[in-house]
Amino acid sequence: MFTIGELSRRTGLSVKTIRYYSDEGLLPPTDRTSAGYRLYDTTSLARLELVRTLRELGVGLADVRRVLARTQDVSTVAAKHLEVLEEQLRVLRLRRAVLRAVVKRGGELNEVKLMNKLASMSDEERRRLVDEFWDEVSEGLDVDSEFYDRMRSAKPELPDDPTPRQLEAWIEFAELVRDPEFRGLTRRMSERQAERGQVATTDTAARAQQEHWCEWSDRAQAAVDQGLAADSPTGRELADEIAARSAAEGVADTPRFRAELAGRIAEGADPRAERYWQLLAIINDWPAVPSRNEAARWIVAALRATAD
Repeated sequence: MFTIGELSRRTGLSVKTIRYYSDEGLLPPTDRTSAGYRLYDTTSLARLELVRTLRELGVGLADVRRVLARTQDVSTVAAKHLEVLEEQLRVLRLRRAVLRAVVKRGGELNEVKLMNKLASMSDEERRRLVDEFWDEVSEGLDVDSEFYDRMRSAKPELPDDPTPRQLEAWIEFAELVRDPEFRGLTRRMSERQAERGQVATTDTAARAQQEHWCEWSDRAQAAVDQGLAADSPTGRELADEIAARSAAEGVADTPRFRAELAGRIAEGADPRAERYWQLLAIINDWPAVPSRNEAARWIVAALRATAD
């Protein structure tokens, strides 16, 4: 037989806690001394160990009582508390992502409130934010509907258990698509696309430019890595090829055409546009989107060098 003090020494629980469990009916005494002190046997010790384990796992007293009374099995109780714990962890991860963003950016109170709101958005709210973005940047414009449908279909889909990196990427992505300057930039790009739309839909030059852009970027990046100048023979050769393939039927490859082409590429190579897709890849766990900004700037410089 063990007294409460002996149970305390064996389990590490305080006398006060053990007495409380006993008073609540979780640990009824096996017997009492002649002086009325409670005594417990080895079965009581095992019962107390079970109570302590369940309490350490966050199980409430009511559920502990059901388990001990065998009116509810341990697995059912564990499943219920696991669900609660996972929700608590999800909330904590969201808070951590917001706090990390605040530390990284040094935001003011209003920014902190906004980041917390963005981090707590539902899947439907995230999709709606992207739809509203593409609606605004293409509204009233005769743009390539197939192209814009593809752009719109790429939605941020956070998993049920997102990593801190995914949560931070979502906060940055949401801020980006809400940014009036970025919306204005994308709107201007859409307007330019609409202006060229009638030609682009009938001429293979615009399609060829899209198809070959990755190859041209790779060649430009290789030239950058080799330390070649944009006005080098390699740069001029690539500029000639890009200009030739980008000129629509009936459009002459003139210095003015090359200057305008360079301007369009420069606008499309804005780092924020590239960042949009890089963040989306992180959120959705897609393959990483490599940066092509440096290569694009080199191509722009090569076109302008040959336009002089």
